[in-house]
Amino acid sequence: MTNRELSPEAIEGLLKTLKGRFEKNTNRHEDLLWTDVQAKLEANLEKLWSLGEMEKTGGEPDVVGYDKKTGEYIFIDCSAESPKGRRSICYDRAALDSRKEHKPANSAMDMAADMGVELLTEEQYRKLQEFGNFDLKTSSWVITPAPIRKLGGALFCDRRYDTVFVYHNGAESYYGARGFRGLLRV
Repeated sequence: MTNRELSPEAIEGLLKTLKGRFEKNTNRHEDLLWTDVQAKLEANLEKLWSLGEMEKTGGEPDVVGYDKKTGEYIFIDCSAESPKGRRSICYDRAALDSRKEHKPANSAMDMAADMGVELLTEEQYRKLQEFGNFDLKTSSWVITPAPIRKLGGALFCDRRYDTVFVYHNGAESYYGARGFRGLLRV
């Protein structure tokens, strides 16, 4: 078993957790069947490993859509707040390397790559908010356009006053209440 594989017991437990969440939150994926999702997951064990990493870090991933063009199910972290196991991190490796002292343990982009997931775009983040009220106390880094990043900035989003806000910060900044949400296509 490699480091990107789950044991049969872990697979069974993760599928049970994902199925329970899928059945509890049908508003996120109307007209989709769990049996179809499970078959796709069982045929893509590395993607299942990535979902396991999302779950392990507190993301509570769930299906939020199906891409008819690619035949892929779209999973996004649906935890009420930015996943606890992915907070206190700066935006990317360049930002992490630029810090001279008090470096965070990691960066959002590096963690996402290690997990095999993508950060949400602003558009995807806004779409997620249609399924509930997320990040009422926390915030989440989102993909930052190259011109902003080139100038040292990075974007993050949250929900306050029943509105989704997009903000900027130095990419090297990190806060205990800021993490990132991942997206995985299976």
